[in-house]
Amino acid sequence: MKKLLLASSLALLLTQSVFAKEEVSEKTRFESLSKLTKVIGTVEKYYVDDIELEEIVNKSLKGLMQELDAHSSFLDAKSSKEMSIQTKGEFGGLGITVGMRDGALTVISPIDDTPAFEAGIKASDIILKIDDKSTLNMTLDEAVSLMRGKPKTDILLTVVRKGENKPVKITITRDIIKIQSVFSKTFEKEDLLYLRVTSFDRKVVEGLEKAIKDNPKVKGLVLDLRNNPGGLLSQAIGVVDLFVDEGVIVSQKGRKAEDEEKFEASVSNTISRLPMVVLVNGGSASASEIVSGALQDHKRAIVIGEKTFGKGSVQAILPITEDRTETIKLTIAKYYLPSGRTIQAVGVTPDILAYAGKATQDESSEFKIKEADLKKHLESELEKVDEKVKKEEENKKDKKIITSEDVLNDNQLNTSVGILKSLIIINK
Repeated sequence: MKKLLLASSLALLLTQSVFAKEEVSEKTRFESLSKLTKVIGTVEKYYVDDIELEEIVNKSLKGLMQELDAHSSFLDAKSSKEMSIQTKGEFGGLGITVGMRDGALTVISPIDDTPAFEAGIKASDIILKIDDKSTLNMTLDEAVSLMRGKPKTDILLTVVRKGENKPVKITITRDIIKIQSVFSKTFEKEDLLYLRVTSFDRKVVEGLEKAIKDNPKVKGLVLDLRNNPGGLLSQAIGVVDLFVDEGVIVSQKGRKAEDEEKFEASVSNTISRLPMVVLVNGGSASASEIVSGALQDHKRAIVIGEKTFGKGSVQAILPITEDRTETIKLTIAKYYLPSGRTIQAVGVTPDILAYAGKATQDESSEFKIKEADLKKHLESELEKVDEKVKKEEENKKDKKIITSEDVLNDNQLNTSVGILKSLIIINK
């Protein structure tokens, strides 16, 4: 009987404790919300300039989201509309993807064949000024809004670049940005296929699948994700699924353990088991890191290049008004690779480190005497060489062929070709 009474007393105490905690929690919530309301009311009443309540609330929301992390933000009606325009794949601007790194507005990557790319903007450039406006304390959305604009209008970016002693000023002429996300080329003299993905829009999986099926005789693949800022998670998962038979591709974990979601490969979606390498650099972010990291964890590809950007968080666009014109972009989870490692602020470390620039060549080769320099060389053989040189010149003009010269001008690509050829020999 005593044990029963003791158990009942303990149950009563626990129940009272839970109710007490709930009461304290509710009281704290009420006090916090009252504090916020009081501050907004005080600003509305005493601030030096006359500001409408709606504007005060909007500024409060922007400040709140900005303090959470670099990727969360409040999008008013104008900003929401701009984001909608951007996701359609065609907009007026520079062709540049930016993010916040250590509080500084940083270039994640310029998009291929856009005004920013042509002007020489590089991944990891820190933007100090947009025209005459300092980016200090500027939000990401404000910066993006300033850089967008009417085509054929100029903008001046002042950037800090590694290796430069002073800030670099770059004038860029805005243009309509049309993003072609997938390019494919074959290599001169090699049975290899080069696949370039510039961003993960809705047509990436479809584009890669077509390119691979259109080149059934190739023996190896180079997947180039350099300066790819990311995009749709579904496309990143789909790309990995083209090359991996089974297993986890990526998982995302929210605040609660039960929020974890895993995405797995299916053998029915696999279209290629050819040896492959993946090229990455500091401009490879988000979806690019998922693809390169997953292929690396599954030992399906050799990753070559430089350490990636390190953006491994998941954002959701959530409406906060009934007409959905105003939204918040909120970080709701983090990505984790098949091995369980995180990408956030860490990035993907390549299996083989290779820096950008030209490949090392034997400069003395031009001074060496060759067979063709001798008086009695075989003319018929020389004619064959001449035909070969002529063919190489024709290949240089073909934008769908990567020439030997192209490879030598790109050290990372040159390294990837060498590694891929070794993989092909090993797998024979």
